[in-house]
Amino acid sequence: MNGPSPRILSPTDEAIAEAAALLEKGALVALPTETVYGLAGDATSDSAVAAIFAAKDRPQFNPLIAHYPSAEAAARDVSFDPRAQELARRFWPGPLTLVLPRRADCRVSLLASAGLDSQAVRVPRHEVAQRLLAKFGRPLAAPSANRSGRVSPTLPQHVAEELGDRVALILDGGACAIGIESSVVALLGDDAVLLRPGAVTEEEIQAAIGPLAHAGEAGQPRGPGMMASHYAPELPLRLDATSLSAGEALLAFGPRPLPGATLSLNLSPGGDLQEAAARLFAALRQLDRDGRRQGLSGIAAMPVPDRGIGRAINDRLRRAAAPRPVS
Repeated sequence: MNGPSPRILSPTDEAIAEAAALLEKGALVALPTETVYGLAGDATSDSAVAAIFAAKDRPQFNPLIAHYPSAEAAARDVSFDPRAQELARRFWPGPLTLVLPRRADCRVSLLASAGLDSQAVRVPRHEVAQRLLAKFGRPLAAPSANRSGRVSPTLPQHVAEELGDRVALILDGGACAIGIESSVVALLGDDAVLLRPGAVTEEEIQAAIGPLAHAGEAGQPRGPGMMASHYAPELPLRLDATSLSAGEALLAFGPRPLPGATLSLNLSPGGDLQEAAARLFAALRQLDRDGRRQGLSGIAAMPVPDRGIGRAINDRLRRAAAPRPVS
């Protein structure tokens, strides 16, 4: 953590007004959404967006999501085709991000688009996020409120631990209901492309607009969360574990966790994928912190069914286990 702990305030009208005033001055504020906590800054300000990149130590070719109070507000800055209109009608407000063509007069900083001609946009469902967006009156760039590549925060205390005085204020919305980032769909040509699986499942999206293509890892990311190594704990993560090695913590799933772990957390003893998604990042964070304190050498993750929101869980686990970029 960097510097003193930031203030964590209950989302009273006074706290919302203070957060909006800080955003007006170019400061960064952490806000709850239904997915994870976001590190919010004025999406129309180059300096505020640059401050987000700096606070997160984030590669500037990884685009940011701009958050809006409504689809009508987002349509001022990006172009909606019929597919985007249908997805917005069905899933907004909610955990779905659309990557759409920027309008010529788009207000969002090009830094938030990573210099691309597209912009990722979302309308969050969380009441606190909606109140802050209404009070501020402009879109908010709000990636997850953690340092780049680290585990995403699902509690206000996670944000304080990660960012310290890099964030001016944290609005406390309690634990995030979903606990995993939004699904991301790019609608930039004939194909609808799933850039990142999330809480809105592939099946739900296809039921709305038809077949989806899938993005590869090559080339410049078109949306957030597309770096190969992402959401990573400091301890190495081993996937699809059917047994434990010496010195490993256990990330368990289901009613029969692997025996022999000195440190273990179960994403869902009952095998509920929704519960597992909500607990994923907090569990990874706790195993990483406690495992390092105990001198453990890694984390072993049991298999999670690759269906529905389980695909999103496995996507995050694969990124967390990927080789770290060489600096």
